[in-house]
Amino acid sequence: MMLDDHKPVILTVDDDPIILNHVLAVLKDDYAVRPFTTGEDALDYLANNHADLIILDQNMPGMSGLEVLRILQHDPATKDIPVVLLTGSVDSEDEVRALETGAMDYLSKPFNPRSLSTRVRLQLELYQHRNHLAELVDEKTAELQKTNQKLEQRDKVTLDLLAKASDMRDHDTGLHIDRVGLFTGIIVNDLIAHPHPGHEMSEQYARDIIDSVKLHDLGKLAMPDRVLLKPGKLTDEEFDIIKTHPVCGSEMLHAAIDEMGDDTLLNTALEIASFHHEKWDGSGYPKGLRGSEIPLSARITAVADVFDALTSERPYKHAWTPQQAFRIIYDDAGSHFDPYLAEVVKRHEADFADVVENNREDEHTPLCAPTR
Repeated sequence: MMLDDHKPVILTVDDDPIILNHVLAVLKDDYAVRPFTTGEDALDYLANNHADLIILDQNMPGMSGLEVLRILQHDPATKDIPVVLLTGSVDSEDEVRALETGAMDYLSKPFNPRSLSTRVRLQLELYQHRNHLAELVDEKTAELQKTNQKLEQRDKVTLDLLAKASDMRDHDTGLHIDRVGLFTGIIVNDLIAHPHPGHEMSEQYARDIIDSVKLHDLGKLAMPDRVLLKPGKLTDEEFDIIKTHPVCGSEMLHAAIDEMGDDTLLNTALEIASFHHEKWDGSGYPKGLRGSEIPLSARITAVADVFDALTSERPYKHAWTPQQAFRIIYDDAGSHFDPYLAEVVKRHEADFADVVENNREDEHTPLCAPTR
């Protein structure tokens, strides 16, 4: 015979001591039986102790069995414990009410000992089976979460490499996309913290903008070296070629979306790559969109991209100071840039300047330094 500590615990509740003794006599060899004569005492016991099954009298003075059952069902600690309801009533509606309230089984008094022991055994087996299934579900859920995390990390690394590859076509270190991402994050976080008409965004859209802005120049992968890497001023013909990179980026991302299906991150990347050279007054390219026709993600990127271009040294220009770049952003608000986004920049001049100071090109070596 098993030690009492290792037996399943059966809590019995009945105001009739004779019934309690009868239940005890039937179950004591196989289970640790805990008898109570009131629902209140049984609930007090369960507040600090465990039970594997409850045998509950439906009709008791004071707190009825159904009242006890309702309390058990509303407590996360006890709602899953199987309950077998005992009753001397022959009213079928009582059985229906008991089952609807949450009882797992229903047994009439006087009960057959073999029927009681069989029902208790079956309910405990079902209880253990449900617990096992719940454990399996938890294990599988944890495995899926781990797999999804790995996939998300792989996707992030892939996007980062693709973005770095596009940026390194015309920058040595790939820091341009890092700085544009930081500038974009400053603007996006302000818009989330201070909602403004025409600039509202969900948390998901905000995350997608920050994560996908790195692909804004994806189309430069398709640009010829003779144009993209030219150190001097571009001819009109060469500039027309450069102006096709938003279209090339758009085509690449459209192909990815067609292959992978609808995805908020890729859709946002598509907005940014396609329209970050549009201007507020409609004089930009490739579509000549104006004002709010330009997706918010692209309007934000336009500010971040130009600010970084102004404050970065290039073969054909010296780096401007942040204050000089701010002046351009403010002067071109309403023509090149969304006027409200210029106001956001003004609120965060110190943050923008910190990004410039802490992410200088000359403080970093190229990602892929040539070997001898």
